[in-house]
Amino acid sequence: MNATARCIHFMSTMNRLPPFLFALLLSLGYGLTAPAHAAAPARKPNVLMFLVDDMGWMDCGVYGSKYYETPNMDRFAQRAMRFTDAYATPLCSPTRATILSGKYTARHGTTTASGHMPPQPPGHVFLPETAPANRAVITPESKNYLDPAEYTLAEALRDAGWRTGHIGKWHLGLTEPYWPEKHGFDHAVHAHPDPGPPSYFSPYGFREFQSYQDGPPGEYITDRLTDEAIQFIESNRERPFFLDLWHHGVHGPWGHKPEYTKQFMAKKDPTGRQHNPIMASMLKSVDESFGRILDTLDRLKLTENTIVIFYSDNGGNTHSNTPEDSRAKAVGKLAEERLKDWRKWAGDEPPTNNTPLRDGKGTLYEGGVRVPLMWSWPGVVKPGTVSGEVVGAVDLYPTILDAVGVQRPGQQKLDGVSYVPVLKTGAKLNRTAYFQYFPHGNAGKAPGVTVRSGDFKLIRWFETNAKAPEKYELYNLREDLGESRNLAGKMPAKVKELDMLIDGFLKDTNATYPRPNPAYRPGAAGEGKAGAAGDPAAKKKKKKAE
Repeated sequence: MNATARCIHFMSTMNRLPPFLFALLLSLGYGLTAPAHAAAPARKPNVLMFLVDDMGWMDCGVYGSKYYETPNMDRFAQRAMRFTDAYATPLCSPTRATILSGKYTARHGTTTASGHMPPQPPGHVFLPETAPANRAVITPESKNYLDPAEYTLAEALRDAGWRTGHIGKWHLGLTEPYWPEKHGFDHAVHAHPDPGPPSYFSPYGFREFQSYQDGPPGEYITDRLTDEAIQFIESNRERPFFLDLWHHGVHGPWGHKPEYTKQFMAKKDPTGRQHNPIMASMLKSVDESFGRILDTLDRLKLTENTIVIFYSDNGGNTHSNTPEDSRAKAVGKLAEERLKDWRKWAGDEPPTNNTPLRDGKGTLYEGGVRVPLMWSWPGVVKPGTVSGEVVGAVDLYPTILDAVGVQRPGQQKLDGVSYVPVLKTGAKLNRTAYFQYFPHGNAGKAPGVTVRSGDFKLIRWFETNAKAPEKYELYNLREDLGESRNLAGKMPAKVKELDMLIDGFLKDTNATYPRPNPAYRPGAAGEGKAGAAGDPAAKKKKKKAE
């Protein structure tokens, strides 16, 4: 007899008693409480975030690839909500800091992929008063860490009763004061420095720190991190957990399993876009990892009580190892061996192709910031649904807290919005604008800031150069997803409207965006170089970067 039946039987018995006895029992308190063996409250849901590094918007079957083979991602989409207009930032460290802080990069200050560099000392000035004389503007510097003052998503969930785990790439601080254990994670498996692993095969070769032992020679790091994640899930099956599994794949140095790579050598993309067998091989390994995680949740009967989020940290890489890539010309035996391996399998191909999106990783065009995002939430998200709402990394913190019933922490300023209503009913999100802020530039691209409002996207460049000769670029993404027709000259009123939103964003976040350099001398040696390239200190730092 279940709890409901027992209650009905109890009240029926009470109603058959003589009136005086019924009244006496009520006066003594009988029948006023539920039976002691009533059903226990439901357990809090688990949350698992599966983050792929450098995976582009078009880099799996369900998002349109006809070359890469991703059966587990594709089957996951059948039970999830898939977002078509989801955003990360142009590079990895800023996205990761935004996920955990709930803040735009302009506010938290980690604005480029420098999380593997030594942290700046306390009191460091991130926007100096002057720059070298050949630089017309002063370019701000990124924090090389996630600030310990942030009350992170992991801390909020840990303090609300979740067991928290981080496994894989961190890239938010080289030294111990900035590691995941200091940012709210009870359990952490990580190694440093970590823009990418020194080797994808054991021994992995991390120089500064490695929290896990090397595996058998030749063990693949994607497989190893999956093993670690499964152990975490198994050991926490009886309590709610929050797990970040943040893979190194498909980032450089592009270690791949040759037996997989061979399978893609003869394969042709019917669309003529994607051709790189190394990337296909690495994505196959990441997809296998995702499948193993999903299977583990099924085996432990945790699937129905686990929110699973599949996401990428920036757009696909379309520049590395091409003939135009200056880093591909790096000297050194290891660099030569890796480039030789690349040429053997992939020739002059870039890692991926984001078409129909423009450009890729490290840029403010859609190819650099639009990424795959899928949510599974059993009993809430309608399986196989698609949403075109504009969402991004800054929204994950408030959305996850809202989904699991934890109040927003008063001590943490959150720029994002919760899109739980979208997940529950497919509702429209009440959002005026979504911003991207990248004050450094990359691969010859100028530094800038963007706003997405409805179908329109405005780019304001902080500097102009040969690749960005106009200060403003305006696109209607519904009509021009490839950002090929700049409407700024034809729609000055729309430019003004969106530019005012950018002004408000920069002011609200206290952004340290590029400013005119009072020490600038026209004609100084090296004048006109974009981004930080004209700054000798920045140039030295850039050589060490990923």
